[in-house]
Amino acid sequence: MKKIVFLLIVFSLVLSACSSSKTVVKNKKKPTTKVDRIVANALKYKGVRYRFGGTTRSGMDCSGIVFVAFGNENIHLPRVSRDMAKKGRKTTLNKVKKGDLLFFRTSNRRRSINHVGLVVSHKNGQIRFVHATTSKGVIVSSLSEKYWKKAFVKATKIL
Repeated sequence: MKKIVFLLIVFSLVLSACSSSKTVVKNKKKPTTKVDRIVANALKYKGVRYRFGGTTRSGMDCSGIVFVAFGNENIHLPRVSRDMAKKGRKTTLNKVKKGDLLFFRTSNRRRSINHVGLVVSHKNGQIRFVHATTSKGVIVSSLSEKYWKKAFVKATKIL
């Protein structure tokens, strides 16, 4: 038995010592601020398919992403986008920052807000936000896209 254990140890040392290439591990920084953690929480769902009322990896809707991302940081928001729009402080687009919410009216039939996105960046006048669409699921879009620019209603700061 001692001989088998000895051979296993020697074998594993030989295998690890014979490696000629170094493995470089990128040190992914953990998000440190609350805003960074909220945005990171939302971006974890990128690529998840759309599901009305969804709040899990099996399906997510636009307000579900925001609800879960903030909820993971113990910030409780209403579950529906039109109710979320009543929370926080209204802000202008030129003052929008990472972590702020963008609200949209995407339906001609309804007069109320029915879509929300979470700002992931605002650089050089370009506002990017994570949200869920019925056709593509959870994606990151730009507010400069014609569709989103036309549907935009307001922006709010929650933090």
